[in-house]
Amino acid sequence: MTTWKMKIVCAVVAFAPVAQADDPAAKSGAVYLAPKDMKWGEAPPVLPKGAKLTVLHGDPMKAGSFTIRLKASGGYKIPPHFHTQDEQLTVISGTLVLRMGETMTDAHKLGAGAYHFLPGKMNHAAEFKGETIVQIHGEGPFDIQYLNPADSPTPKAARK
Repeated sequence: MTTWKMKIVCAVVAFAPVAQADDPAAKSGAVYLAPKDMKWGEAPPVLPKGAKLTVLHGDPMKAGSFTIRLKASGGYKIPPHFHTQDEQLTVISGTLVLRMGETMTDAHKLGAGAYHFLPGKMNHAAEFKGETIVQIHGEGPFDIQYLNPADSPTPKAARK
């Protein structure tokens, strides 16, 4: 892994803190969260500014399962990219438009309740229509590789 990719991966460690209830069940690995208990924070710098994120389960930067939610207002876009690992996504509220493939012309509009599975290394881009919350889960470590390095919101110095 190149140094800039490692720095981006490290930057994602800044995900909002895990919002797990402080009870004996959590020690067993069980997680129970009411929406009021989810701790939202700024999304890490590897994502465009304007999104909030909460970690529901696991550590997205380590091997193993994780679940996160990403929230943003209408017009929020994530430029063409891919993830090394498979991605599973459920739209909790709002509408997400996914553009797929090399040309990003194959668009899929997903409303609340919709699900999508994407194999690792498949190119895609995302756009939020109205305030939208998506839940992403998979196997870590989570990463995002922009097809055009200039699209990366991470400062250029951190990518070297």
